[in-house]
This record gives sequence, C-alpha cells and structure tokens, in this order.
Amino acid sequence: MPSPVSADRPAAQPPGRGSVEALITQARRLKGDVDAVRRDTRSDGADPEERWQRALYDLALHQLDDLDAHLAQLRDGPQPAPAEPAAPPAPAAVPSGSLLTRVGSAEWDLLTDEATWSGELYQILGLDPDRPALTLDELPSLVLDEDRPKLTAMVTDCLVDAKPIDGEFRVVRPDASVRTVHMMGEPVLGADGGTASMWAVLRDVSELRRSQRTVRETRDSLHLHRRQQQTEHRIAVELQEAVLPPWRGSLRLPRQGPGALDLAAHRLPAATPTLLGGDWYDALELTDGQMLLSVGDLTGQGVAVASGMATLLGAVRGMAMAGTEPGQLLTLLNRLLDTTVQPALGSAVCCRYRPETRTLVWAQAGHPAPLLYRDGTGRVLNTPDGVLLGASSGAVYGQSVVTLRPGDLLLLHTDGLLSGHSGTAAVDRLLGLAPRFGAARTAQDCVRTVVEEFGGAGREDDACVLVVKVTT
Repeated sequence: MPSPVSADRPAAQPPGRGSVEALITQARRLKGDVDAVRRDTRSDGADPEERWQRALYDLALHQLDDLDAHLAQLRDGPQPAPAEPAAPPAPAAVPSGSLLTRVGSAEWDLLTDEATWSGELYQILGLDPDRPALTLDELPSLVLDEDRPKLTAMVTDCLVDAKPIDGEFRVVRPDASVRTVHMMGEPVLGADGGTASMWAVLRDVSELRRSQRTVRETRDSLHLHRRQQQTEHRIAVELQEAVLPPWRGSLRLPRQGPGALDLAAHRLPAATPTLLGGDWYDALELTDGQMLLSVGDLTGQGVAVASGMATLLGAVRGMAMAGTEPGQLLTLLNRLLDTTVQPALGSAVCCRYRPETRTLVWAQAGHPAPLLYRDGTGRVLNTPDGVLLGASSGAVYGQSVVTLRPGDLLLLHTDGLLSGHSGTAAVDRLLGLAPRFGAARTAQDCVRTVVEEFGGAGREDDACVLVVKVTT
C-alpha cells in the first residue's frame, strides 16, 4: 500500500531494523514472564478474586501478543496478497495470535474508485484474496446492521471534514463468525488540497475485547462477592451479639444466697474477620436459683451458622429453664440438630451449678472438658461419654458431678481457643496458667490472662472462653 502521507506533512522515518528487533526481544521476554506467572496461578474457578486475576493475566498476554505482532510487521513491512489464488484457510486453522489475522491495511482512491488491500486484511475479513478489494461503498455490506451507521459516520467525517478515523465495528465473515475490527485512518490530500484518497489500518481486536469483557465481568463478580461477604459478616456479627450474654466484665451469680460465682467471658475473633463461626458462651440464673453454664461451637462460618447457633442456644436456655439435666439436655439437642433442614455438627459443654451444695453437674458433646484450678494447680475434669451433636441420631450423653470449693476456678472454652497449638501441649499450656490465676483477684483478670496468651494476631478460628470462680 502506498505510504499514507498527507500533502501538508512529511512522512516519518521508520525506525532501524536493529532497534525494532530489540523491542521484539523485550516484548517476547516480558510475554514469557507473564505467561510463567499465569501458569503458576492455578484456579478452579470457585474464587472470584482468582478468576479476576486469571482474566487480567489473559488480557495482558493478548496485548503482548498484539505488540509482538505489530513490531514484527513494522520490521517486515506490509505483506502483499498471495500472487497465486489459494483457498482461504478455515478460521480455526489460523491461531488467534497469528500476525496474518491481526493487522491489515487498505487505501481507497477516490479519483479512480479503486481499493488496495494488504493480504492480512483479506484474512481478517475472511475474504478470498483473489477477488477485488471492496470499495468504500461496498465495505458496509460486511458490517452488522447496528454498526453500519457508525462506520458511515466515521468515513463521512474523514472524507468531508478531514477528521482522522478511530473507531470499532463488527463484521460478519462468510463463515458467519463475527469479528470486532478496530479501524484507524486519515485522508490523503491531493495537490489542490482536496481529499484524493483515504488510508486505513484495520486490526482484529475480537480476542482482546473478549478478554477485556472477561476482566470486567470477573471484576464485577468479585465486587459483588465482596459486598455479599461484608453484608453476611455484618448480619452474622449482629446476630451473634444479639444472642450472647450482654454483660461485660465480671458477673456475680446467683445475686443472693450462698455459693456465689464470679463469672467473666470473652470471644476471641479469628485473624481473618470474615471467618465468623458459631461459637457461644452462656451463663444464666435459672428460676430455681441454680445456674446454667455452657459453651459450644457449631461448625462452619457465616449467617447460616450464626443463625443455627442462636437456635441452639435458645433451645439450651429453654430446656435448662424447664429443669432438664445436662445429659438429657444434650440428648434432646442432638435430636434437634438431627431433624433440621440443613444438618450440621456441633460440640458443647453444658453445666448446671447448685449453689447450696456447690456441686456442678455437667455433660459434654464432643467438646473439650472444663479445666479445674485448685490450690495453685490445674487439671482436666474426668469426661463423661458424649459424641458430637448431629453425628448420631441415637446418641446418649452421660453426666459427671464435681463438688467445688471456695477459691476454685473453672475454665470452659471452645476448641478454637487452641487452634494452631498441638494436642496435649496446648492443654498443658492452659493448665500452666494456674499460678497466674491464683494471683488474680477476679474472673475478669483471669480472662485477660487467657486473652494475652491465646489472643494473638495469627488466630485461625473464633473462640469463646468462660471463667467461673467460686467466691463463697
């Protein structure tokens, strides 16, 4: 195609072949680096953020493919159409990143009504290179109906008002495939100042636009997913705060009479704020003067788990108020979980404290046993039988009884407190707090000690801790 030079400005000098080769080498090296990082980013499509990252890598590779192809064409110059007639290859036979299907050029002579196309443009439009190039009047016949006004306006502005062309339209190839073409062009002025011809560079940007669309869609999906997560987390937090006991600091129960307890509790959040689980703690004075003490955990995270925890805790309180003993209470709670629409697994410790005798009747369902601290040492209470709630429909839960003394301290916790710590070593670490508990004045001081030891920034899971100190 003749050089697209207007009469009122000189042609730019092409860069040297060596400098273009250096740019090609840099572009290909960068493309290899991006592709290597992309291959290391494995995604199963479930995580919106991973899909968005993958789409960005794909888009970057498409753009680097284009850059490589354009630099190669700059080095080699425009390729003429084949001299001998040849059957056009099937679209699938030409790779999407191939130079032959990327950039083509054309010039339309307005004086002779002749058109000159490069071989690449025939490939882009899927036309037989042995046939004459389409004139400006014939070109719209390839364009989708809704895009024809856009092409007509661009060409008219170029020919009449000498405005550069820079726009896109979609063409329908003879095989019925639709391609998106980006067109850039300018009028070429004759000696009399009038428009003598129009030149254009046409680029197949179908894959590039598809990648950009994918990036937009995955970005929007990621934003929506994050908003949903934030909303669900807020609802779960509000639900958890609504059902957990409202007291802060130490609580004395029963409010009157012998065998009073000093109580304090705390919820330790996970390092990742969105991982809000179904942990709970509870301390409730019953109508008969006895007290309910419980901690538990429902597996999972999110609104559904927080809702299930609220249901479970409500059932525990209701049955305790009705006088149900801990072992039978957990048996009924297990049946409740077994009949829910969405089965779940949970663990719990349920205790009933009788102030007049200072006896603690307790049962557990697949949960860490309470720790008893007495006279400067700590030990794990002997554990009665009990499996996870929801694990077996016919499960029966045993009970244990322990008599407490003034000065004794009980520590109840959910298993998330020891997450990231191994087996007996973690329990031994808790038992090792006995001297500090012995020096503490209140249950709240003991809770602060636990938080200092186990509430670090790297926590993997939510946890609840309930400290019970026998005062009189």
